This record gives sequence, structure tokens and C-alpha cells, in this order.
Amino acid sequence: MNRREFVKLTGSGMTAGALAEAIVSAQAAKTPAPAPAKGAPNSKVKFKVGTQQGDSHAILTAMAAFGCNNICSELPSAKMDENWTVEALTKLRERVESYGISLDMVPVTMTSAAITGAQMPAIFLGKSPERDKNIDDICTQIRNMARAGIFQMKYNFTIVGIPRSGTVKGRGPGTTYSEFVLEKDAQKDTPIALAGRVDEDTYWERITYFLERVVPVAEEYKVRMGCHPQDPGLPKGYRGVDAVLASPEGLKKFVSIKESPYHGLNFCQGTVSEQLEKPGEQIYDVIRYFGSRKKIFSVHFRNIEGGRLNFRETFIDNGSVDMLKAARVYKEVGYDGMLMPDHVPRVEGDTGSMQGFAFAVGYIKAIIAAVSAEG
Repeated sequence: MNRREFVKLTGSGMTAGALAEAIVSAQAAKTPAPAPAKGAPNSKVKFKVGTQQGDSHAILTAMAAFGCNNICSELPSAKMDENWTVEALTKLRERVESYGISLDMVPVTMTSAAITGAQMPAIFLGKSPERDKNIDDICTQIRNMARAGIFQMKYNFTIVGIPRSGTVKGRGPGTTYSEFVLEKDAQKDTPIALAGRVDEDTYWERITYFLERVVPVAEEYKVRMGCHPQDPGLPKGYRGVDAVLASPEGLKKFVSIKESPYHGLNFCQGTVSEQLEKPGEQIYDVIRYFGSRKKIFSVHFRNIEGGRLNFRETFIDNGSVDMLKAARVYKEVGYDGMLMPDHVPRVEGDTGSMQGFAFAVGYIKAIIAAVSAEG
């Protein structure tokens, strides 16, 4: 959609969700569906719109109104306390369900924070016996989730966190996009003192140590473990760390370490796009690779402009990736989880980016309707 068409729509008084649906309809008209392969099944989509914006009353009320009926909750607690008991997790699930919403996923205490702010740094630093205690705690979280009726978790295995180099002007006045340009990153050559030098072999050893102990528990309790890729793609030795989950090849190795239907990815499409030189051309085959192997457990459905080591996080409809085409690939591989908004731009006056997330939810719902209607 060109700027003139967008401005005309935005001046029409539409809500964020309705505006998103109008944009998708315009895009769908310009991007005809590919002809189905001979003998291909004619099925409806199995995936649905979801959100990871939290489980507060305000969020749940809005999501129920928007028809977003599946969510990932907030982190119950940053430490092992009473919030991780079966009773507390059951109450969380029941509270979410009281709004007519399914609690599909819960994050565990391995978040996207850099190592200096990690809840369980010993796991990432390979420091025993502390990491064994922390791994036992993760296993307890998994067991208690299952006993509370929650069967999917998300986690990160990052040391450097989520680096960004600043912000740039976005679409329209008062809008900014988060940006990562390696050359502008003032910290890129500054080692993380707490981590020291972490080479590729060392990083893989720490990941393998974790997976060998946790995946069997996830299998026993039938909880799917979705790991978030390293955000963004990074060169070897960034801040002294070889971030092995910062490329599709690294992610392929990751899912093969411990083969299990309960070991896979919290597939952040935006992050994986950041790992590619030409995401507008390459992302579809990456989705196809992991999706056809049933390694995509959930999707952060966001867009970027640019590519590896030089990108901006845009609105969902104006980045380098054709999101309608991406959704068609998720349908092709039979993906059945959530498509969730993620990292929306900042708009002046939009407290908590709620308008941005509403726009993204409406856009995703419209994309699902468009792809579902196709043969």
C-alpha cells in the first residue's frame, strides 16, 4: 500500500483494528493467492491470533473484545516462589479462562534479559552446582505447569540480551522505530565482564547440558518447550560471545540436539528475519523448514525493514516481508499455534503501545481470515 492510500484510510476515522483489516484487504487484492499444487488438500488454517502482552484485567478485557482468545501470560514470578506452585498456576489459568480466553503458554525464568539481569545466570554461564539447582527449578516449573493444565512454555538462551543501536523516525509524525545497525552500536566491541569470552563450542556445551536434563521432563509431562532465537542476528565474538542461536543454521542445530516433539522454537519471525541478508526473499523457506518438521510451537508475527546487522522494526504492514505470503506458508505446513504481535513501533501519545498492539491484532485477524478463505 502506498503512502497516499494509507493516509486516506487513517483519515477516515477507523479504529486501529478496522484500519488493519482494511489494509490487509487492500494487500490481498494486490497479492493474489498462488494456485494450489495438484492434489494439495483444501484445508482451513489451523493457527489463530494470540498475544503475549500480559494477563492484566485491562489486557484480558481488550483481547476478549477483539476476539483474541489465546494468550501467553506474563512471567508468573522472576524467582522460585509461591507463584510457581500448582495452586497459583491453576488460579492463573482459571482467571484467564474466566474472560473466555485460553492460557496456551507461560514463560519460565529464562527470559530475554542480558546476563547481567538474568534470573538464572548460572544456566547460561555453565556454573555448577548453581546451574543444576536452577535447572531443577525449571523442571519444577514445567511439572507444576502441567499439573495446572498448562502445556506450553517459552524461554530464551541468551547471554547478550536484545541489542539495539537506537531509534529512527517511523511512518507518520511522532512515530519511532527501534533500530539495530552494527556500525552504530557503541557496545559491540565491549566484552560483557560477567560472561567473559564464550566461544561457539562452550555455548553449545551449555545448551546441550540444559536440554539433556530438561527435555526428558518436558516429554514426561507433555509440555512443549519453545526457545526464542537470539535477537538479532549477530557476528561471532559480539561483545565477546559467539551467539550460536543467531542464525537459521544455528537454530537447525539447536532443534536437532535432543530430538523430541516437545523441543522446538518460540519462532520469532521478526528475529529470524533480522538474521537474514534478504528476509523478503528468504524467510518463507526458513518457515517451511522448521514448520514442516513441527518445530514451530508459537510465532511472534512481526515485520522489519532491512536485514542482517541493519534493520528497523516497522509496523506489521510496511516492512520487507510480505506477511500475507508468510501466513500462507504457515498454512501450508499445518502450523496450529498462535500468531502474536511483537515489538510494535512507538507512536506519540500511545500509552503502553496499546494502539500499536490493537492495530497488529486486527491485522493478524484479517490475514487469518484472508488465508482461511483461500483454497
